[in-house]
Amino acid sequence: MTPDLPSPPAGKSRLLLRFWVVTVAAVVVAATTFSLGQWQLRRAAQKEDLQQAIVSKNTLPPLDTAALAAEPDLAADVHRPARVQGTWDAAHTVYLDNRPMGERVGFWVLTPLRLAGSSQVIMVQRGWVPRNFVDRTRLPDITTPTGLVTVEGRMAPRPARLYAFKGADTGRIRQNLELDAFRAETGLNLMPGALLQVGGPSEGLLRDWAPPQLGVEKNYGYAFQWFALCALAVGLFGWFQIFVPWRNRSRAGTRNTISS
Repeated sequence: MTPDLPSPPAGKSRLLLRFWVVTVAAVVVAATTFSLGQWQLRRAAQKEDLQQAIVSKNTLPPLDTAALAAEPDLAADVHRPARVQGTWDAAHTVYLDNRPMGERVGFWVLTPLRLAGSSQVIMVQRGWVPRNFVDRTRLPDITTPTGLVTVEGRMAPRPARLYAFKGADTGRIRQNLELDAFRAETGLNLMPGALLQVGGPSEGLLRDWAPPQLGVEKNYGYAFQWFALCALAVGLFGWFQIFVPWRNRSRAGTRNTISS
């Protein structure tokens, strides 16, 4: 008969089990954090490509009135310059509340522009104006020229939507402006996009628009944090599971040698 092999002491079994549990946990943490760091780097690369696309759009020739009116897909022209002519529809001017410029909060003023020689209407984000905080229902004093005007700007996405309570999206002062709903409300032949007017202050409006912020720096910062956590997990595992036991065995071996 084959003699029974001696089983390892219970203490060593527990140590071995703990080692493998810690090893698996360290591998999972290191793999997860490394993967998240890589994902943040990919997001940063995508945003850098988008930033480059915006710069390229800014260098294209400006859209004129006829080209804008005939453009079937305004989303493809976002950030492209435009120089168009038309007449303001001042009766349908909208003031979007709680919109910033610099460190101040006020109104973005949007007025429909009827394109010359066309039935099309483009919503123009004309500029920013401070609001009256004493009388929040009072409209600011701005000037809207009559007759044919020339507007220079760049194509823009629809105004960003903010949280709004029910009833805050009607009237002259609004929290948000949905172009589809506004088209149905006014009967205007609104195009599915907007024009951001640029230039110096005029007509009581400021146009110091902030450039698009894509947050690439945040992605690189998050990537650094994830990679740092990965390095920390690997370092702690190596220190406590490999180096410290090796050092303890070495010291024990040295003491045994000296005692013998």
